[in-house]
Amino acid sequence: MSDWTSGYVADLDYSHDFFREMTPSLMAFSALSKGQKQRLDQGRLSYCELGCGQGFTSNLLAAANPHIDFHAMDFSPSHIVGAQQLALDAALDNVFFYERSFADFDQQDGLPDQFDVIALHGVMSWVSKENQSLVIDFIGKRLKPGGLVYVSYNSLAAWASAMPLRRILLDRADQATGQLEGRVEDALEFANTLEQAGARYFIDNPSASARLGSTKTMSRTYLAHELFNADWTPFHFGDIAGDLGQAKLNFLGSANVLEHLDEISLTPKQIALLAQESDPVRREALRDVLVNEQFRMDLFVKGSLPYQQRGAVAAWFDMPLALMTSYSGGVLKQSWRLGEIPLDHTQYEPILSALGKGPQTVRQLLNDGAFGEMNWGEITRLLTILIGTGSLSPCLPQDDLEARRQRCQAFNQAVCSRAQDSDTLGFLASPVTGGGLALDRFEQLFLLALGEGKESPREWADLAWQILSSQGQRVQLDGRALEHPEENLAVLNARAQAFASRRLPLCEALGISLISTSQDDQAAGHAEGDVTEQMPKPSEPVQLHQESAA
Repeated sequence: MSDWTSGYVADLDYSHDFFREMTPSLMAFSALSKGQKQRLDQGRLSYCELGCGQGFTSNLLAAANPHIDFHAMDFSPSHIVGAQQLALDAALDNVFFYERSFADFDQQDGLPDQFDVIALHGVMSWVSKENQSLVIDFIGKRLKPGGLVYVSYNSLAAWASAMPLRRILLDRADQATGQLEGRVEDALEFANTLEQAGARYFIDNPSASARLGSTKTMSRTYLAHELFNADWTPFHFGDIAGDLGQAKLNFLGSANVLEHLDEISLTPKQIALLAQESDPVRREALRDVLVNEQFRMDLFVKGSLPYQQRGAVAAWFDMPLALMTSYSGGVLKQSWRLGEIPLDHTQYEPILSALGKGPQTVRQLLNDGAFGEMNWGEITRLLTILIGTGSLSPCLPQDDLEARRQRCQAFNQAVCSRAQDSDTLGFLASPVTGGGLALDRFEQLFLLALGEGKESPREWADLAWQILSSQGQRVQLDGRALEHPEENLAVLNARAQAFASRRLPLCEALGISLISTSQDDQAAGHAEGDVTEQMPKPSEPVQLHQESAA
């Protein structure tokens, strides 16, 4: 009997992450930024995720985009049963999970004939060449004309020097016995021993040495999936583009819109060098070398349809935007490949302040004077940077917002309920953006308390402490587990106060709530009145300490 894992790590479950770049509204903006029309604003859509892992991204997107049917597959039964359970708890009727391999997924009953979007995050580099070919065949057969493909993978430019290190780790782990996590740890210790013995490989390849050093703080589960699969392929961009070209796809651009602005990634000399290359595929491959790209997130399209200039401007005007971070008028510092991105406070402050009152279209911001004296090129550049850094997000149309809100409320309730037991799920769904917002376990417990009618931050902290203490957990602060209930409550109170003043208003603006609108307004009023109470502030992010069993 053949191994159903096909060499992929199955001993440890994959993480429950949300991948922002897979959000349809952000994909649509990426296309607009590259001057391309897309079909994500047309009626009922179909979206397929290949290799969905725990299925959390598809579940969240299904809750926030009820106009899209999501079909997601993975080879792991434990992944699929967990994804199906979350969908059931959240009452989602537009997401379907399948325990299938790439070899037999195309024969699955009930699949749409073709999809508007096919997405695969972190799959191509970690599966066999046979499965890579099956993925390409599926895309060629199942993607609609005009459809988009999102594909992410390791880039050869930055990973080439680490390939011997990965083989050292894999060979060492294969020699050992026992659980995979222990074998991963043993392999890392062996590689460190080689480095300390003066192995010339690490001396002559400082990037490999740095990569080995960075593993000290990484989750062993993550490393198992990243480096310890039987198949592991860093790709040259030209090879991915060539394979997808056989499926009639053209490269549209990066799903990370910061990559659309060369001046914040490349020096003037590098930009001039890149401009000499006219072929778009060779140009993109050369760019990987210039920036030493490690991980690519690409969008491809089956049949490109560029905007005319007036149509592109109109599409920008009609795009709604929402604030994704709390902003109080201060200086905004964002960094990218060349270091800190140069931003003018007098340009972005009016925009962020205006959006602090709620989502608005670019046209509304323009009519209200939020862009000041900026020209059109400056406006689109600044908005692209703010979206790329996560300060802003494109939004869905206001139509059907209330229906989306109810769907997201059920999903967020299911996620926050799980926060009583673990910190596994770290994102909630926004009916405004159609994407997710990161909220940690404490913030989810505070929302849960608010949903139960507890109106003050002190009550939220009390509920959080009741849940944590009943499980033998303690808040960890400054590297020390807080033993006394009073200490734990003081820190939780500080977190609850900060949540009430900063994060809760952001959640409300993004439609993230576990209670009805009328109750929401009342609870917000009570919370605002409590904010002035002085509470101790933690000096570093708060963590949890689990008491060991007696």
